[in-house]
Amino acid sequence: MEIRKAETSEINALAQLWYDGWQEAHANIVPEPLARIRTLEDFTERLERSLVGVSVIGAIGKPLGFCIVKGDELNQLYVSSDARGTGIAQALIAEAEKRIAEGGYDTAWLACGIGNDRAARFYEKCGWHMERIFTYEPETPEGTFRLDVWRYEKPLTAGSISLS
Repeated sequence: MEIRKAETSEINALAQLWYDGWQEAHANIVPEPLARIRTLEDFTERLERSLVGVSVIGAIGKPLGFCIVKGDELNQLYVSSDARGTGIAQALIAEAEKRIAEGGYDTAWLACGIGNDRAARFYEKCGWHMERIFTYEPETPEGTFRLDVWRYEKPLTAGSISLS
């Protein structure tokens, strides 16, 4: 599985993948005001701002999955529904861990929506552990939104990075 940097030309396809995955995983577990503002346009704009940190698997314009790394945070990880179970998620989380470690960080972290049990099981399978519940402040077009989430962490020592 080839992992590559996202290209500007595929922002719309990536945004659609992200929007679809977010609706499936989060729309029913977050407060309604947050769900309402998570539109396809919102995901498109967020991708435009984050493009430098996006890694993708799949043909240009036909992504099967992607991750976004920001500093020591695995900020986003999504795989299209038809590509689940293929190893793409494992490859992307390993890529994110590698990039975070290469950035000089000893520990990677991510925010997981409380109630997103499927994602939580996946992270635990990959060696991450739920550290605590904390208040995350996700980006929104309406400013800061406070949301309690699970904080998952993983130490990035030799041998701890997930294998793809």
